[in-house]
Amino acid sequence: MHNIGYRLLKPWLLPIMSGIFIGTSYIPFPPWASLFCFVPLWLFWGRQTRLKPVVIGGLVTAFVFTLIGFNWITYTLHEFARLDWPIAFVGMLFYALIANLYVPLAGCLWFWGRHAFNWSERLSLGLMAIITIICEAYSLTLFDWNFGYTWYGSDIPLYHWAEVVGFSGLSAATLLCNLPLYLAWQQRKQHAGKRMLAAVVSGFILLNIGGLWLKARLPQPDASFTTLLVQANIGNAQKMAAELGNGYRNEILRRNTELTDQAIKTHSQTTIDFALWPETAFPGLLGEAFKADEKAVALGQSVRAWHTPLITGAYSADRTSNLITNSLFVFNGQGEMVPPHYSKSILLAFGEYIPGEQVFPVIRKWLPATGHFARGSGPTQLLDLNGYKIGAQICYESLFPGFSRALAQLGAQFIVNVTNDAWYGDWQEPYQHMMMTLARGVEFRRPVVRVTNTGISTVVLASGEILEQSPINQTWAGLYQVPYLKNPPVTFYQRYFWLVPGLLWGALLLLLIIGVKRERHRLQSGNEVSP
Repeated sequence: MHNIGYRLLKPWLLPIMSGIFIGTSYIPFPPWASLFCFVPLWLFWGRQTRLKPVVIGGLVTAFVFTLIGFNWITYTLHEFARLDWPIAFVGMLFYALIANLYVPLAGCLWFWGRHAFNWSERLSLGLMAIITIICEAYSLTLFDWNFGYTWYGSDIPLYHWAEVVGFSGLSAATLLCNLPLYLAWQQRKQHAGKRMLAAVVSGFILLNIGGLWLKARLPQPDASFTTLLVQANIGNAQKMAAELGNGYRNEILRRNTELTDQAIKTHSQTTIDFALWPETAFPGLLGEAFKADEKAVALGQSVRAWHTPLITGAYSADRTSNLITNSLFVFNGQGEMVPPHYSKSILLAFGEYIPGEQVFPVIRKWLPATGHFARGSGPTQLLDLNGYKIGAQICYESLFPGFSRALAQLGAQFIVNVTNDAWYGDWQEPYQHMMMTLARGVEFRRPVVRVTNTGISTVVLASGEILEQSPINQTWAGLYQVPYLKNPPVTFYQRYFWLVPGLLWGALLLLLIIGVKRERHRLQSGNEVSP
């Protein structure tokens, strides 16, 4: 049996190796193999003469690294979809097959182009790298991961270059470094291979020194605020019971208010500028139409008694569509709601909406239990509280740099992010999601204040420094003094947001033009010598 299994796996050892390298370079692992993780797969692709093994090799790599890097999907299927563990595991296997199809797609496009246009070996390698990078950058996925975040997760200083190229740019550069290391491996017995390896190592060191310089040149903050983050550790069972009208709403409100009250009394000698509650922490509807509701009145009374403003996640209702919204509300120190409130605009597929249901409404009948939320207007205005310019985002919206850029363009001095990570377990996803959220603070050099229902809650400064992190699955409240700039500068990435995509597409176009010209020249030369 052992020999049979080995014979079955042997042809695919290089794709499997790439999958292991990639998967074990994702958070919470360090990026130990990020600079060469695609090399085994590219070596495998380069040896193929048929399209089928190229596609299968790409599928094998994507399957393996998805199982390693995103195995929290199993927990989510069990917790969110209420599937038994064996069925949830089967669902994880299916997800691993389809989640990162950009890898076999890249191989397919490269192989077709090489055979259709007869690319030279070096041109083919360059196009292999660029096509892989572009396919990764534009891959369709629910969790928009890239290879730049792990540098930040491991506190490796080159992450500061994100203020210049964004973490997506760091991801592209990371994958591009696989190309010289591919060549270094191929020429490892020659001086050229050693020189190429030395160049990559030297470049890596210089980029880290440059990252430290970028951090050191940041302007000193000229103001600060004090915030109280409240993590009441409300689990999914309790939240679902409250949302379905099966009780527990009073208990959720009590736990949040008592924890906040206790923390404010503990820090009675400190002026707290605002407290922050997580996504949908308030167990009811808020808004002008619901001001007289019992729980809304009780919340206003609590805030007034604290003499401390509150920003809280809650549900509301969209008057146009009559659908529920996932929203964020501001209360001043007198317990009064301060407009405008913010409603989530980037919704989670199959959690808050069903893709395609507007075109094919019948899908809603097939999946009646799926959430049905109205979309907000997006990052078009800031929250207003005591003169602070506050950018608001809810959970999943932190994964999209363009969203945070729009807040920065509006002049946000800092960003507040409210999240519920209780669906995803306590090993991988909370750390991955946290780093992806805090990464926006580095790209746009603004503090990000993040609070979650069950952890991890924390604050990142404009310097990229991450302050105290809350424990996971524990009741907790943390007080933070956060320095910031009243008029934060515009980062290079903010100003030239489309530079890296433009360079990637420009490089692809240039290489394709070179390939076409060389093929035409070859054909013309062949015609000239033919009788």
